[in-house]
Amino acid sequence: MTTLRAFTCDDLFRFNNINLDPLTETYGIPFYLQYLAHWPEYFIVAEAPGGELMGYSECRVLMLCMFTVMGKAEGSVAREEWHGHVTALSVAPEFRRLGLAAKLMELLEEISEKKGGFFVDLFVRVSNQVAVNMYKQLGYSVYRTVLEYYSASSGEPDEDAYDMRKALSRDTEKKSVIPLPHPVRPEDIE
Repeated sequence: MTTLRAFTCDDLFRFNNINLDPLTETYGIPFYLQYLAHWPEYFIVAEAPGGELMGYSECRVLMLCMFTVMGKAEGSVAREEWHGHVTALSVAPEFRRLGLAAKLMELLEEISEKKGGFFVDLFVRVSNQVAVNMYKQLGYSVYRTVLEYYSASSGEPDEDAYDMRKALSRDTEKKSVIPLPHPVRPEDIE
């Protein structure tokens, strides 16, 4: 049976099988610790019965044997921009297609609802159609395209991202998900 639990500092040494995926953004240890210190409720890991990490989610980072999710709450309540942000969602290849990513996203959405968020957002590579389609199946839509959001390596051009959003119950008029007509640049994002 899969166990969903809070991410711990020890998990930083156990999630390489998840983070080595070429589509998973990786960060330095201080970055993960910052999320763990500021938004621990948004840093969730899935653990297999044998103790392997399956994935993670951080309404900012996701990792571990099976899966992980990592995220945070940010924005302005006055401007109806208070929201949950998915920093990372990752599932180890051997644990994909089991519904783990959907479960982690559901947990992050519940946390964001409890914190009074208007929506949940995330960034995904335009080329990652598997992830884009999964997020669409979970109720997310493309809010805007962010030009050259992801830095490329090896002299390749930078890659665009979709800023995808899902309105929460507080956004009764669904204003947070009305798509922008033109792409933006990373420096234009608040």
